[in-house]
Amino acid sequence: MSTAAPASDLGNLSHDLLDRVVEAPDEVALRRRVDGAWGEVTTREFHAQVVAAAKGLVAEGVQAGDRVAIVAKTRYEWTVLDYAIWWAGAVSVPVYETSSASQIAWILSDSGATHVFVETEEHRDRVEDARSEAPAVGRIRAIEDVLTALPAAGEDVDDATIDERLATLSSESIATLIYTSGTTGRPKGCELTHGNFRAELGGAIDVLPEMFAEPEASTLLFLPLAHVFARIIQIGAIRSGAVLGHTADIPDLVEHLGEFQPTFVLGVPRVFEKVFNSASAKAYAEGKGKIFDRAAQAAIAYSRATEDGGRAGLGLRLRHSLFDRLVYGKLRDALGGKARYAISGGAPLGDRLGHFYRGIGVIVLEGYGLTETTAALAANRVERQRMGTVGLPFPDTEVRVAEDGELLFRGPQVFGGYWNNPEATAQVLTEDGWFHTGDLGEIDDDGFIRITGRKKEIIVTAGGKNVSPSVLEDRVRAHPYVSQCLVVGDGKPFIGALVTIDQEHWEGSLDDEELREAVQGAIDEANTQVSRAESIRKFVILDEDWTEDNGYLTPSFKVKRPVVLRDFHDLVESLYVR
Repeated sequence: MSTAAPASDLGNLSHDLLDRVVEAPDEVALRRRVDGAWGEVTTREFHAQVVAAAKGLVAEGVQAGDRVAIVAKTRYEWTVLDYAIWWAGAVSVPVYETSSASQIAWILSDSGATHVFVETEEHRDRVEDARSEAPAVGRIRAIEDVLTALPAAGEDVDDATIDERLATLSSESIATLIYTSGTTGRPKGCELTHGNFRAELGGAIDVLPEMFAEPEASTLLFLPLAHVFARIIQIGAIRSGAVLGHTADIPDLVEHLGEFQPTFVLGVPRVFEKVFNSASAKAYAEGKGKIFDRAAQAAIAYSRATEDGGRAGLGLRLRHSLFDRLVYGKLRDALGGKARYAISGGAPLGDRLGHFYRGIGVIVLEGYGLTETTAALAANRVERQRMGTVGLPFPDTEVRVAEDGELLFRGPQVFGGYWNNPEATAQVLTEDGWFHTGDLGEIDDDGFIRITGRKKEIIVTAGGKNVSPSVLEDRVRAHPYVSQCLVVGDGKPFIGALVTIDQEHWEGSLDDEELREAVQGAIDEANTQVSRAESIRKFVILDEDWTEDNGYLTPSFKVKRPVVLRDFHDLVESLYVR
């Protein structure tokens, strides 16, 4: 074991693991799936793997401050490598494994990465293609080497060398460069420091002890570790002692959740929508659709009635108890059976889904944050939850609403700037530390924050009406048949929409009148949330869904609005032809 300085003297993320090694060396820290079975990894074993991999990095020429890129799906070796990079005094640069060759070339070039770890031969080929644009790239290794060949390469590096590398890091040192996936333009590298992560986690663990600090706490990561949301959960689990697992096998996710049985999960709203819609579709296929609908209505009503300490009436309690035996238990099983809590981020969840999950016994806590803020700035708490909001600010985090309605935040988790891009930094970060989120919002009398739209996505109709598309899009997308919805109408006489279909749930023709009526029903329901001037008057169903592969979604499932509007310009215009 390395003889590094006491963790209390360190201002970097090694603090968390070194403290756990002292406090609970033989407790299970992670579980790793190998050959179809989950094996246990103790804190002591994980620490030894991290140090051994760090020695390998040093032996292969990684210097303090170097950038090391990771192009891989979420997996155990990703976490070992992340910590090993820090143990070597370096900076990790995550790259979405779905990134194109040009995207990889830009990130490697801009970051100046010297070493790259890849998962597949296709990844290796893309990195090789990028070498001409990223001359600093030296060694390219397979991520599987992290537990085998890499430690072997570092056998002659002593503990003192690793201790010296750790000593080069402070809370101000950059821990990672995370490139925003972005809906427009080239990704920008967010400089997130060790201090940013430590401040973020200090707040998260304090306000969400039910997640991280409960006995037997565990979570299975399935979102990309290239995203700051999954990354903060990874680091939080290591700090708190919650057992961490990984899977990127989304088709078998329900099976893996059932095997792992996490006590909490994290996801984006689309994940929670998919679970609900799949359960609904299965119920209808089995002739139990009406029962499912009544069960869903009862769950939502029960949650609403018991919010803020309220009590449901006797009839509702009886229905809720009946449906818990018939329906809700099966839905909880889809999340592994033991999950009492979930965290949702990345996009608005909506109060309908929030109440539904709370009603079936899984409290989904919606939060809000960005890559630039090291994940969450605010979140609902188990004991202080208000549906439809993103909760209360984290400790030591300030929030205010600008004159134009934009939300501004200031706090220790807010980044210091974009890598090699002072102009972009100046556009979002004031000299006194206020970060311009680009999101519109409001703060109620109790301090709860509500997101009302994107500043740059506000649609202004020909009649001068300002329309926030997200309110309508979220409602339409909630329908089981709908995959994506994009509201249009800037400078036009009325609001329209482009809709894509989730063909896992609709297997018929896209021209079917039943489908059109179902989408119209979803739009009619969404229109109840807005004024007539803001309502969707016409829509068109597209022949193909929007995905990350065809370039219309970011890796965090956000629609690239400018790209859609560019490629479907003629189709949008056709909505306004009389």
